[in-house]
Amino acid sequence: MPVRILLLTTIFLFFISTPVLAVEQTAPQDIKAAFIRDGNLWIYENQEEVQITKEGDVFAPQWSHDGQWLLYQKNAEAESEDNKKTHTEIWVFHVQTGEKKKIFYNGRNPKWSSEKNLVAFQSDEVLNISDLDRFYNIELGVNSYQWLPDGSGFLLSSQADLLPDGWTSPILYKKIINMPLRDVRLHKNVHRLLKIPKEVEIGETSILSIGAGHFSFSPSGKWISFIISPTASWSMDSNMVSVMRNDGSTFKVLDEVILGVGKPKWAPDKDRLAYIAGGGRIVLGFKDKDLKIKEMPVNQSFTPDDYAELDFSWIDNNSLVTSRVEEREWSNEPGRHPLPKLYRINITDKQQEAITEPPEYLGDYNPMYLDSKQMFVWFRGSSLTDTDKNVWVADHDGKNHKKWLENVENLTLYTE
Repeated sequence: MPVRILLLTTIFLFFISTPVLAVEQTAPQDIKAAFIRDGNLWIYENQEEVQITKEGDVFAPQWSHDGQWLLYQKNAEAESEDNKKTHTEIWVFHVQTGEKKKIFYNGRNPKWSSEKNLVAFQSDEVLNISDLDRFYNIELGVNSYQWLPDGSGFLLSSQADLLPDGWTSPILYKKIINMPLRDVRLHKNVHRLLKIPKEVEIGETSILSIGAGHFSFSPSGKWISFIISPTASWSMDSNMVSVMRNDGSTFKVLDEVILGVGKPKWAPDKDRLAYIAGGGRIVLGFKDKDLKIKEMPVNQSFTPDDYAELDFSWIDNNSLVTSRVEEREWSNEPGRHPLPKLYRINITDKQQEAITEPPEYLGDYNPMYLDSKQMFVWFRGSSLTDTDKNVWVADHDGKNHKKWLENVENLTLYTE
């Protein structure tokens, strides 16, 4: 059975030498989770929480395709006494043996292959692959990337450059990787897919095309969604979600989006793309954030007037769960932020219903649905900026709500 790795993480564990906490809350025993608490990495298995790191400044855990390894990143000071700048180390942890390995001292954007225990990561604009023993240079001039669905190579993007006569264009490429890794050659097996226009627009809104990232393949593999971004400060307010055929023959800008809400996601088994449309960073107000679904060539919107969406997850090909708030202006006082509930949406009959009723002082955020367990998982906290939220679970119909984990910043789940 294929392995599914979700935005929340669970972990298989036979590990005794680290501190263990019993967990009174109940959740399916065969779910494995990794999460960040107070800056450290923890794992959950068989109703026990085990602390993996103690030095803090750890973030962004990811499961390997087989659930045997856990990837995480750690902020650390440079080893040279002459250079005290903080850099980001990339580490892996083996669940059964407890072995920890630092695979690179200053990298970013690490991603597991979906087929093998290989980690791709970037160092500046160099794309590398680590086999967990050593790393290999794969390609240069890379601004962003994504593994191909079968693990045979990468979708790559270059960034636009500013020249005396203006900006160039970002370009998308495909690169196939031939094993063994030591035989991979730079600038070989690279095919250009698409030169993105220097400026893209939707309606009356346009942005400069400086970079492209957040790539995601549709279930059929025929389409790729991605986000085109302008300069760093501008991208806080306006980006464009776009789609492209996997051979680059078709390109279409769908809508304006921001990076501060849930990223575009494909339905489980159909080429339907859901995303939260609307420009303007959240600090300009909880408003104009509408959940839309694109199924070529139709576009539909599902957010009622006077409401805004914060994040969402597909349940199946015809329904979603979303974290929704009443529209309101931004406040620097977290206690004045609107508090969301979770709503279930059926896109066939357009029926919508609230499936959670949190207390007046709490809201429900970052919903996820585990199809293999037919259960919802989400964060409950006092505001959007609350970093000590609790994790809750419920049945597929939204019933039997239970608090699962306390004081969690980031969660990633693993199921077989």
